[in-house]
Amino acid sequence: MKKKIVTFGEIMLRLTTPDNLRLQQSRELLVNYGGSEANVAISIANFGGEVEYITRLPDNALGESCIAELRSHNIGTGHILIGGKRLGTYYMEKAAAMRNSKVIYDRDGSAFSELKPGMVNWREIFKDAAIFHWSGIDAALTPGLAEVCREAVDIAKEMGLTISYDINYRKNLWNYGKTAQEVLRPLMTPSDIMFGSEGEYAMLTGIPAPGFKARNAGNKYDVAAYEAFCQAISRQVPDCKYIYVALRNVMSSEHHTFAGLLYSNGTLKHTRVFDIDNVVDCVGVGDAFCGALLYAQHAYDDDQKRVDFSTAASVLKNTIAGDYNIVKVSEVEGLLAKDENGEVAR
Repeated sequence: MKKKIVTFGEIMLRLTTPDNLRLQQSRELLVNYGGSEANVAISIANFGGEVEYITRLPDNALGESCIAELRSHNIGTGHILIGGKRLGTYYMEKAAAMRNSKVIYDRDGSAFSELKPGMVNWREIFKDAAIFHWSGIDAALTPGLAEVCREAVDIAKEMGLTISYDINYRKNLWNYGKTAQEVLRPLMTPSDIMFGSEGEYAMLTGIPAPGFKARNAGNKYDVAAYEAFCQAISRQVPDCKYIYVALRNVMSSEHHTFAGLLYSNGTLKHTRVFDIDNVVDCVGVGDAFCGALLYAQHAYDDDQKRVDFSTAASVLKNTIAGDYNIVKVSEVEGLLAKDENGEVAR
């Protein structure tokens, strides 16, 4: 049985201000790498899954460093394209108290953004793969990349792969004259697995989200309203077998609550509320959910276990600085086993 997962996206240089400084205050920046689909790949590999990452990198020291970074996490890099002149970059101010985090992208003209249909040998890449994972960020950067996404999805579908799609809406990236809804709605229909926050689903489908308001682990949330929400989403993507939804309420930069949903086979599975009262870094939390759920699709047969595992892994990412969720299966299982402040609702 094929188990390899292929992810596609842009890995970037992340430059973060230290000590919660604002950019205009800082005279130095912390350097590491990150990008949604690379973060997903690293999560899968950390859990012991087989994963290959597809991107395009410049032929310079930064491109070489990205490949070394990916290989250090046991990510397959054999089909990464080399070309172009620059690596995409983003600058980040971390959130503090009631001040939101801030990201400035510098991705125009990056090696990845110059990809066009026909440049990636998808048939060769997919011949030993089980799942193809991509996200809306890929299609947001350029019209050419939107066509590459269509090409990849069509070939993956033709070759019988399971298609995993993360909505991943970033409003600051949609600058080429088309809306996210125009581009992404046709691309989402072949999905077998979908992931997003309730706000992202609402944006893409036009279906109002119930709104997650839990303020601590003891709070309940309106499961019936979310079941109706997921049923309405399912009618727009009738071929999608698994609809995952991440629920988050942000009281301050350090205090969030989090829960997860999985709608499959006409049934909603939902987790307890997790109270995260010391958020270290919330970047990559959605990617951690995606990586864990893709691992869980192979590792577990039970849908409740899949959404419990994915949610707990995502919760743990809040405690880890940087983009990657470097946790092991045993750590996720340990968090689930604690089960304090509430029970798993089934």
